[in-house]
Amino acid sequence: MGHRVARSMLGFLQGFAYGLFVTCLPWCLIGLANPRLAVPTERPSRWQVFFRYGLLVPFVSVLLWLTSLWGGFGPSLAGWLAGLAAIAVALPLERRWHRWRARRHRLRLEARLEAEAARRHAEREREAREAGVAVLDTARPPADADEVVLALCRAKQALLDARRPDLAIQADRLYSRYRHVLDVLATRFEQGELALERGRSLVTEVCLGAVDNLTAMAAQAGGVKGVDGDFVRRRLEREGARLSAVERSALERRLELLESTERRLERLAARNESALTLLDDAAVALARIETGRPRTSVAADQALSELRRFIGRAERYGRSDPR
Repeated sequence: MGHRVARSMLGFLQGFAYGLFVTCLPWCLIGLANPRLAVPTERPSRWQVFFRYGLLVPFVSVLLWLTSLWGGFGPSLAGWLAGLAAIAVALPLERRWHRWRARRHRLRLEARLEAEAARRHAEREREAREAGVAVLDTARPPADADEVVLALCRAKQALLDARRPDLAIQADRLYSRYRHVLDVLATRFEQGELALERGRSLVTEVCLGAVDNLTAMAAQAGGVKGVDGDFVRRRLEREGARLSAVERSALERRLELLESTERRLERLAARNESALTLLDDAAVALARIETGRPRTSVAADQALSELRRFIGRAERYGRSDPR
């Protein structure tokens, strides 16, 4: 029984080697005409076709044939048919395996990029705290948040979703300036004064305009979020001579989209910087306003006068003490 099984296995192996060797030439010709049909890699070339079907597969088939000769058994029909279909069956499986590896690599790269972006964002937030900039928590806005603060939270989260923490930090800076100017207004004017309400409305309009810029930045950055500029540049540098005109034009168009988007983002960021400077100017100008109500100074002078009178009375009381 065991001898019969060994005969059938060796016969199958020898037939498989014959069938595999016969298919090398047709697949090589197909691959030379169109490498994508014969090589399952992402960027196949004719050199890969020649190596695969002119060297590797013939070597494997000859090795299998030599292995099956030691018993001296003839090839089987089942092995022959399996050898003929081996490459046609293996190519789709190998393509699926390559796609799975590419998807796994892409997921790892995205996770690494997200982790790096989160690290940079955390570092910027730490630097902002050290510089005295209030950091907005988009998941938990401040309890007294008004429409401007809530809009800043939404814009910041949109920029973080677009993987642009370097731009999201502008929302924190705007929030700090907004709160500071409102605090200065509250210290210089009384509640209900027309100047206070007018100043608040103007500051709100400036900040809402900056929020519109942040929202536009998030939309434009999200449009090119899936374009990997570094990958496109590396591919143009490494394979520039081998790329077809259509493929090269498509890659160059991606770079143009990235560059034009970056220029628009820079213009919007510059507008927000102007708004930040305007808020700083407003805070400084408001702090210099003399409202005509130096309540603290009057109270301090009055307290000093009362203290002097109290000391004088205390001294007279000590001199009149009979003891």
